[in-house]
Amino acid sequence: MKSLPPEMRQILGDCYPHIRELNPAQRSAIEAGYLESEDNYIIAIPTASGKTLLGIIAALKTVMEGGRVIYTVPLLSIQNEKIKEFRELEEHGIRVGKDPRTSDIAVMVFESFDSLTRFSWNILREVDLLIVDEFHMIGEYTRGPVIESAITRARTLNPSVRIVALSATLSNMDEIAGWLDARVVEHDYRPVPLHREVLDTEMFGVREKNDVVLKVLERSLEDGSQTLAFVSTRRFTESLASHLADKISGRIPDDMVERFREVAGKVLEVPKSRGSPPTSTCLKLAECLEAGIAFHHAGLFNRQREIIEDEFRDGNILMITATPSLMYGVNLPSRTVVIRDYTRWTSQGPRRIPVFDYEQMSGRAGRPQYDDAGYSYLIARSHDEAMDLEEYYIRGEVERTTSRIIENRDALYRQIIAQVASGLSRTTEKLADFFRNTFYGYQMVEGPFSDSFGMDSIQYEVENATEYLMRNRILYPGPEGFSATEFGLLIAKSNYSVETAIKLHQFASEMDEMDIYRLIYEITRTPDMPLISFKGRKSRDPVRDKLMEHGLFLMDVGNEEATAAALIEWINERTEYEIENAFHVYAASTRRSAYEASKIVKFFGKICEIMGVYRHSSQLEILSARLYYGVKEDAIPLVVGVRGLGRVRARKIIKTFGEDLRHVREDELKRIDGIGPKMAEAIRRYCERF
Repeated sequence: MKSLPPEMRQILGDCYPHIRELNPAQRSAIEAGYLESEDNYIIAIPTASGKTLLGIIAALKTVMEGGRVIYTVPLLSIQNEKIKEFRELEEHGIRVGKDPRTSDIAVMVFESFDSLTRFSWNILREVDLLIVDEFHMIGEYTRGPVIESAITRARTLNPSVRIVALSATLSNMDEIAGWLDARVVEHDYRPVPLHREVLDTEMFGVREKNDVVLKVLERSLEDGSQTLAFVSTRRFTESLASHLADKISGRIPDDMVERFREVAGKVLEVPKSRGSPPTSTCLKLAECLEAGIAFHHAGLFNRQREIIEDEFRDGNILMITATPSLMYGVNLPSRTVVIRDYTRWTSQGPRRIPVFDYEQMSGRAGRPQYDDAGYSYLIARSHDEAMDLEEYYIRGEVERTTSRIIENRDALYRQIIAQVASGLSRTTEKLADFFRNTFYGYQMVEGPFSDSFGMDSIQYEVENATEYLMRNRILYPGPEGFSATEFGLLIAKSNYSVETAIKLHQFASEMDEMDIYRLIYEITRTPDMPLISFKGRKSRDPVRDKLMEHGLFLMDVGNEEATAAALIEWINERTEYEIENAFHVYAASTRRSAYEASKIVKFFGKICEIMGVYRHSSQLEILSARLYYGVKEDAIPLVVGVRGLGRVRARKIIKTFGEDLRHVREDELKRIDGIGPKMAEAIRRYCERF
């Protein structure tokens, strides 16, 4: 810390008291001129080696000089985590938040920052430092094109902005640095040494990979440490957790038994607090937790996932079995990581995970401040397979990072629409210039694998994309170049995919009368809709029957149809418990799906308006509210009018007193289960407005 300015040392000492001095990786950055220089930098060091602190050091320098900082992250979970961490800086007068207009350090997800670069140029031009966390995700299919395009636009509109990219080490770092015009600081220091090994069933004399995981868990139980186990699917997280819990349930130390039961009780309270009995998934989770084992996937209630993460950090869970999505997001390290499954199912069949993903999962092993070493175990079925995996993953090189902006056609379309709608690029030549400045353009024209036809390829892709957008009435040509239609402007200002917008536009053009059930089904078929998944291979006839009740006659039944059936039940006030039992789906995600569907209904309403179709506006507003609150139509005024009332208590009130509550006294309301004095008073105030 001695190499830092005194005022900065004071702030860091107060906000990060556990950090006494900079580690070798951090010192190498400072010695490379990182603090004094105005150059762009890529900081490439291992997970848990202090990248965030280096970002904060640069941010503090900028803020102390009167500047403004944006700190971008790929996920909402990381955004919330960083804001919570950075709040400590507010004790020193540094404003932290999500909005750069009111914050000295604004933490934004990639999509929000991308939107800022499209339509908030005055704010963007006031930004002095842009920090891109998890920068290695630039090669990821979904979020990579977003941050790549946003960086390109930011550098065009604010050439003086300094960029600091915090990244895992990538194989083609020089190429990425060439695009960013950045200096690179790479270091292999890791505060907790990581030991990586491939284990196999033959080594332990067992038949199944799950039994190898059990051996690792037993060792963790002996030394009082914790383990993360990665498997490929939700179903596998549950089956592995159940298998392990059953095997160790009789060997839990007495001092842990009560702690585990308390955690199990907490996850069971989550559905109860939402007016639903615990689903079978909840009961299975609680049963596993009583043995100190948790499974973690998107089919749980959000609050249950938060409880699992918090309790794991507090040492009240022995192991989490999780899908690979947990390798990103919240900071959840453990002493040991087990990677049971190294393949994922794709449209081309099972494929090996990239070396990069293996590195990310392995990097979760070893907790700074707690462990003196981390252990990562990849599981093979045989000794021969283990030797192959060791060569491929442990000794293999991380794949070359490439831009996905052309491969992801929706990203290409959205960025073209954004450029045209904002007035930055009105011709194919100008659009080609924009893409020439992206990482994709750099790789095509200047990278080691470029060729003399790089610009021709860019021009070809742009021309094809603009033709598609014109055919779908999103762009139109004029004497001064392309302009966005009203439909195009609507897409540009939304976060929805072009495919979603086109599908809804087509549905609106073909719709004579409003059929809310058909609309719900059409929404579930858009790529922006988070789907509710089937739990297994049980009969799907109940979903088919439910949709047939509402005039939807379908042969194939998948997760889209399951989601539609669940949402239909949701707006008719069925609980998650009832939905799960009816359709054998992960119903805990119903609220999230319903919330997103509610927003998409509003987006559909705007599409109808620009088409001049206004006769459905009232029905769409009602449907949006029903999805958001999960209520029948008669309860909408009450749940909207009384903040925090919720659908369960609203239905109890209506059942008891009817819809007209003007003559109901507060003491009568308080007799309803769950209605206290404050809520009764709020209901009375609501009634007095009529």
